[in-house]
Amino acid sequence: MEPLRRPPERPDRLGVITHGSLSQGVEMKLEASESIEEVVAGTFVVIQGEKYDFFSMITDVRIDAANENILLHPPSAENNLLRQILRGSGTYATVTLKPMLMMRNDGLQELAEVQPVKTVPSHFAAVYRATAEDVTRIFGHEANEGGNRYFQVGEPLGMPGIPVCMDLDRLVERSNAVFGKTGTGKTFLTRLLLCGTIKTGKAVNLVFDMHSEYGYSARKEDGTFVKGLRELFPTRVVVFSLDPEGTRKRTQRTPDCDVYLYADQIEPEDILPLQETLNLNETAAESSFLLQRKFGRNWLLQLLQTPETELNDLAEAVGAHPASLGALRRKLSPFERYSFFKTEPSTGKRDVLEDLLEALRSQKSVVFEFGRYDDLRVYMLVAQVITRRVRAAYEEMTTTYLQTQNEADRPPQLVITIEEAHKFLMPGIARETPFGKIAREMRKYFVSLLVVDQRPSAIDEEVLSQIGTRIIAQLNDDKDIAAALVGTRDAGALRQVLASLDSKQQALILGHAVPMPIVVKTRTYDDAFYAALRSSDLPGQDFDSLDRNMKQWFY
Repeated sequence: MEPLRRPPERPDRLGVITHGSLSQGVEMKLEASESIEEVVAGTFVVIQGEKYDFFSMITDVRIDAANENILLHPPSAENNLLRQILRGSGTYATVTLKPMLMMRNDGLQELAEVQPVKTVPSHFAAVYRATAEDVTRIFGHEANEGGNRYFQVGEPLGMPGIPVCMDLDRLVERSNAVFGKTGTGKTFLTRLLLCGTIKTGKAVNLVFDMHSEYGYSARKEDGTFVKGLRELFPTRVVVFSLDPEGTRKRTQRTPDCDVYLYADQIEPEDILPLQETLNLNETAAESSFLLQRKFGRNWLLQLLQTPETELNDLAEAVGAHPASLGALRRKLSPFERYSFFKTEPSTGKRDVLEDLLEALRSQKSVVFEFGRYDDLRVYMLVAQVITRRVRAAYEEMTTTYLQTQNEADRPPQLVITIEEAHKFLMPGIARETPFGKIAREMRKYFVSLLVVDQRPSAIDEEVLSQIGTRIIAQLNDDKDIAAALVGTRDAGALRQVLASLDSKQQALILGHAVPMPIVVKTRTYDDAFYAALRSSDLPGQDFDSLDRNMKQWFY
């Protein structure tokens, strides 16, 4: 193999290094020919040192002067000649850079690999805009590794047409998060990640679709419509609906499976996260455990079917406080009005939750639509019940796999997507919910979370520390910005980058699935994107024929 040659002089020189340290980053004096107004926080640049290329991010910009007298007596607006004379010498711009990775550039082939930054470039090292080759060298390319490991999520700021990819093998290994305030495109970012895992087969997905935005076509803010996952991957995605009639009216299509939830499928631990939402005190919530101890899986049936006049007798029988038991009954009885909720015993009835598990085992991703039941109480309860069941099934499948060591028994990697995640993962209850347990413990059972939320500051810090990869759109609240960066290196430098993001189609990506933090203009979810995905599903058949084939899988 030929030795690696020192790279030739690069185009697009921005300036030279003048100050810096390993801990605080380095400073660049901007070339006089460059406009400070075109130097943007979050831009990907390369410092060409004597022995290393340092791949870096612009974190701050400022203007300066060699002599304070210049600022006391600035040239007038009409004196353009003096302004030009002073520019670059008397007045200049300083740009703060944070080196993230480095690579040998001195011809030593065996050392020419990307590694963490352990030193700083020397004085007057030149700084250049990154090239397409730099981006590919660091972030990979969709054509690499057989075309099923890397997935394009956007392009670097100021570098249109150059793809930034995420490593999907590393993405699905851990729980991940999409953070951003309302209106920043969290749903579209989430769709991109889901499309990547489905296209490449890296994971199956269970998406709790609170607002019916992922399964079939959905309306954008500008009034246009975008395709859902069921339409993009008709042989790999199935739709389960809590409101099948609403799904049919909205999409003119029948969901793959109508969902019914039976009272005897609900356990007391499913009620705990609803304490705040239902305004239940701890005593009322704990009454559910007393009922379960007495009546087993029929505890909720017994509670709902007991007349108000007999609640005192029921409380005495189970050892609960009558007022607490009454409060629990009042808060849970509204579920009886919902058509999906059944109070008769589930014995002998079709188990829709088992159908869902069978879909996941068969490598089908599931979009679970709530339709008109997008009330937070319903969303939290149903998601709790299903996730608890999925968690138990995956623990069992993993135990079997470890016993047999047969690849045929290996559970498919599962990513569970939850919106309004802070409701399940807030301090005090995160340890008790299946979602909190998945975030902390379930990597070894082939399950991870995709957390979607606008309030990361409301999520338990231990859960945040377990997040592998973060895609962070614009956040305004300082507490949310700090929470979004919990446990990350260089959080101080990245705060300024986050503060400079546009409100649309920009995000900071950092963590396990990317070698270094980078700000991207996110990939557009449009016809070109659909065309890029089309080859990944069965070609040559229209959606309706594929849809009919999938229906036969359930009916």
